Amino acid sequence: MSKFLEFRVDLKSFIKELNERVEKNNKKVEKLLKIKEKCFANFVKPLELMDETLEQFFTPMSHLNSVKNTKKTQEVYAASLPIITEYSTKLSQNLEIYKAYKEIEKKEQKSLNQEQKRVLELNIQGFELSGAHLDEKTKKRLQEINIRKSELSNNFSQNLLDATNEYEYIINNEDDVKGMPKSDLLNAKIKKDGVTKYRFTLQMPSYIAYMTYGRNEKIREELYRAYVTRAPQNAQIIDELLSLKYEMSRLLGFNSYAEYSLASKMAKDNKSVISFLEKLIKNSKKQAKKELQEIEKIAKKSLKSFDSAYYSELLKKEKYEIDEELYRPYFEQMNVLEGMFGFLNKLFKITFKKTSEELWHKKALSYDLYEGSKLKARLYLDLEARKGKQGGAWMNNFQTHCQDEKGNEQLASAVIVCNFPPSSSKNPSLLRHDDVVTLFHEMGHALHHMLSSVNENGVSGVNGVEWDAVEFPSQFLENFAYEPTVLKLFASHYKTDEIIPDEMIEKLVQSKNFLSALGMLRQLEFSLFDFKLHTKLYQKEEVQNLLDSIREETALIKPPSYNKFQNGFSHIFAGGYAAGYYSYKWAEVLSADAFFSVAQEGIFDSKIAKKYLDIVLKGGGAKSMGELFKELMGREPNPDNLLRLNGIL
Repeated sequence: MSKFLEFRVDLKSFIKELNERVEKNNKKVEKLLKIKEKCFANFVKPLELMDETLEQFFTPMSHLNSVKNTKKTQEVYAASLPIITEYSTKLSQNLEIYKAYKEIEKKEQKSLNQEQKRVLELNIQGFELSGAHLDEKTKKRLQEINIRKSELSNNFSQNLLDATNEYEYIINNEDDVKGMPKSDLLNAKIKKDGVTKYRFTLQMPSYIAYMTYGRNEKIREELYRAYVTRAPQNAQIIDELLSLKYEMSRLLGFNSYAEYSLASKMAKDNKSVISFLEKLIKNSKKQAKKELQEIEKIAKKSLKSFDSAYYSELLKKEKYEIDEELYRPYFEQMNVLEGMFGFLNKLFKITFKKTSEELWHKKALSYDLYEGSKLKARLYLDLEARKGKQGGAWMNNFQTHCQDEKGNEQLASAVIVCNFPPSSSKNPSLLRHDDVVTLFHEMGHALHHMLSSVNENGVSGVNGVEWDAVEFPSQFLENFAYEPTVLKLFASHYKTDEIIPDEMIEKLVQSKNFLSALGMLRQLEFSLFDFKLHTKLYQKEEVQNLLDSIREETALIKPPSYNKFQNGFSHIFAGGYAAGYYSYKWAEVLSADAFFSVAQEGIFDSKIAKKYLDIVLKGGGAKSMGELFKELMGREPNPDNLLRLNGIL
């Protein structure tokens, strides 16, 4: 019998079974609460494992809705959200469980291990942040808010996916695609009425291709306009979500959602986050202005938003003689994947072996992860863009490493989803180097989850890790995608097997921080907008006004008035990053600092890399990431290394 659950969903019976499982859990809670002498082993552990089992049932459904979205998955997923939200809200507000946890924490303080103490600490905090201690009327309102929030987030995401799927732009004139990379043209090529035409969509590989290489400015603007005006109905969802989050925060005793969000993060308060971001803006702006001048010099005009990618690519070619199309044959998708596995074997002594498991799509893959000869985890991958699949890239945890009540080990599993150029029987999936970096990034998340040696599922893998530290392992790993010794492990020409020449690697490394200050400003704009948006209640035009005021400081190219970026900002309105998008930069301080130390020691001889595996990856969320970082480096993180890594002086 396999140690791993199958990624299977029966859409017909899902809601019925979900209701049955929820009812069974509710009865189990009642039974556990009747135990007279409650302790960690007979009360906390069963509740934790109950949560894990329900999550394992629900995860394949939410995953399927993201990667194989149909009217039926939408219908079932939407119907399941109120059930799961009502159940989890009631559980998180249960005053009796809250009191029992506090009593167990006090009574067993000396006999509990670090993992168990952390489970109790985070659960008690979670109960307080859910309003377990409040009156029934308030708890009922919080429950209503949570259900509505989950519905709105799902609607936001679905609107965006529908708008992306519906749009296409057909190019008839060969001149409009002249000079574009062959691989992009092959993906865009269609036959209509016996005539060759080119179809571009808002799915990432297609959209980026024309915005970067398309010579017709009018077509670039048309695509850009379609992209930044997607899902206008999301504006109403944003207003309602912001209103609900503000109300929820006030009911829980916080001044704003930002304050509520920070209660469970590394950052201390609003001022710490805003000053951190503003300092980075100040340090990046001078260099960003110089970078923009360089682009405008080659463009011979003032840039507009839909020009920047195109002229940036021209500048990159001129400055570093880098032609993305010449690199792509060295980054064939499967070569990159297998090469990354080889690199991880050299760095961490782990091995990946392909399985023959039948999955949700013919191009999805699964691998068993071994540490030495010991089976440790399973990794699932779904890497190519297609219709009905949400854009972007992410890692989802499925099973979590832990021990059950009898001491039996449960192994971990995780899934990586990307949207790389699709392969066909005639054409392989050839990646841009940015895609390679994305794969390394998501693999960093997956390793953090899969290599955990923690035995309590609530703080194992990515569970229990502060949101503003969870990007540390992903950002740490992505840095290696620029290292010459690492690139030589997998960057070989898919036709000739020729290893990428040193000269090409050198140009790639030199271009690593190309326009990095402009990129930094853009991310800081998103971060500051998100955080300030949640410091008080903004509604209607106030949302756009706030974004415009931040852009006065961060956007060196003023976006057109029709740009409604916020309507597509799914990280904060359909994901978990509300008042937490700053986490990418906060965690990057940790990752940059640790990576510099590994690089200085020599990647494959690094003692820090071994300590990183043992302390950070295996440590999961059993301790605060601040503590783990000090164990790893013997000191506090150095923020200057973030600027150094990005080549910002």
